[in-house]
Amino acid sequence: MVAYLSYPPDALTNYYSNNNNNSPFLHLPSPRQRRRRRFDSREALFLIRECNSFKQLKQIHAQVLRNGLLHHCNNQLLLTQMLLRLCPSTTSSPSNHFNDTDYATSLLLSTPPTTTTTFNWNLVIRSHTIDYSGPVSAHRPLLLYSLMIQRSIPHDHFTFPFVIRACTLLSLSLPLGKALHARSVVTGFYTDIFVQNTLMDMYFKYGDYVSGSMVFDKMSDAKRTVVSWTTMLVGLVSAEAIKDARAVFDLMPERNVVSWTAMIGGYARNGQPQEALRLFKCMVDDGIRPNEYTLVNLLVACTEMGSLKLGSSIHDLALKRGFGLGVFLGTALIDMYSKCGSLEDARKVFDEMPRRSLATWNSMITSLGVHGQGYEALFLFSTMEKAASLDNNIQPDAVTFVGVLRACLQEGLVAEGCRYFRYMRDCYGITPIMDHYVCMVALLAQAGMLNEAYQLATLMPKKPNGLVWEALLRAVRAYGNVDLEQVVSKLVEDAEPTRDATLLYDQSHHLHGDSSFEWEVG
Repeated sequence: MVAYLSYPPDALTNYYSNNNNNSPFLHLPSPRQRRRRRFDSREALFLIRECNSFKQLKQIHAQVLRNGLLHHCNNQLLLTQMLLRLCPSTTSSPSNHFNDTDYATSLLLSTPPTTTTTFNWNLVIRSHTIDYSGPVSAHRPLLLYSLMIQRSIPHDHFTFPFVIRACTLLSLSLPLGKALHARSVVTGFYTDIFVQNTLMDMYFKYGDYVSGSMVFDKMSDAKRTVVSWTTMLVGLVSAEAIKDARAVFDLMPERNVVSWTAMIGGYARNGQPQEALRLFKCMVDDGIRPNEYTLVNLLVACTEMGSLKLGSSIHDLALKRGFGLGVFLGTALIDMYSKCGSLEDARKVFDEMPRRSLATWNSMITSLGVHGQGYEALFLFSTMEKAASLDNNIQPDAVTFVGVLRACLQEGLVAEGCRYFRYMRDCYGITPIMDHYVCMVALLAQAGMLNEAYQLATLMPKKPNGLVWEALLRAVRAYGNVDLEQVVSKLVEDAEPTRDATLLYDQSHHLHGDSSFEWEVG
């Protein structure tokens, strides 16, 4: 059955009868004439542009193959239109794209190289970087790039940014990124600003701050864009070089909301929350409208200061500026309210969120456990599992089970804690991390099962850290086991300090303290 039989009978007739002098289809044959003629590229193009389902597109593709239309170099537009409908887009309406990158790749590779263009290859390579689902998928654009070279497809200034982006998504592929850097120099595309910005981003994300800075330093002042400056700024912030980042920020000839947000986040996440708030005031005075990520960083600053008052004012500002409770802002609000002592407000935000990410669920479960509502945390976990059956993006992870085990510890639920410890391995394939062992050792020891707790700690696949032994030591002293206390005390002394490496934080310093920092955000 030919592809266009999936359309209303008069679809083509109406199109052909449209008296549009600019239409490339003005001289297409009538339906009666078409029955006596071969399916051609003009009809295929029209159907590709008008189809509204992936099934229809595959039917059109079948007709294209049947009539050998992709084997003519003058039909490059036909391939391009098919790929445009298949590949995901970050700008166009999702309804215009069927988002099947694998099918697009098969289509590209099965088409003779003489019919393909650089744009076609760039489109599919870029599609794989957008449709990223793990290290395996990140290798695909690199393999495509290799085939592009083998088939002598010419490069352009868009090719390298897409391929370098794939290197950024992969772990342990910095040498490959450097090889692409070298190839961009050889092929003459290194001087392109898009290539340079992407190289900077790659180097900074791999922690190679020297190479990233060298790329920036070799740019001329006239060539640097706001993206170049902001990439340099973000790289320094991620290296925790806050003083250097501020120097770059002050030198920027132009700043956008991303630049301001990066600098605010640098202060907020590196122990300078008051400076973050002061800089935000300057941002507002400069006429820059904050985005969701700006507000998230401000909430981090408020959390660091333990200021419920300021955190609430940022929430009010978000409402005043028309920000909805997106997953990032909503989760940051839950975290802020919880750590600043208002579990009620945290739960209210959670309940009002139209969509919740895995981090949202984890934050709320952990918050309930920390605030002594262990049973409520376990009930919320069961609710999360039901939601996860409908959304693969919120499958429980290691952090989720830290919150669950913390809830069991809070309520003294030994049997349930042991069951969840086994459950996360058997059902979700999660390998226990140090925080899980801290919870379990504390749970067993708290219940007086000191020998079992000691045995679990000694049988851990990794060497226990100080928190594991400290949890056991507190219980050993409480139960007056002098012999075991001597053993565990020695282990605590020998263990490396890890006081900032756990999710089992003490929120007491946030519950009552407020900041003397006075500033109106409205």
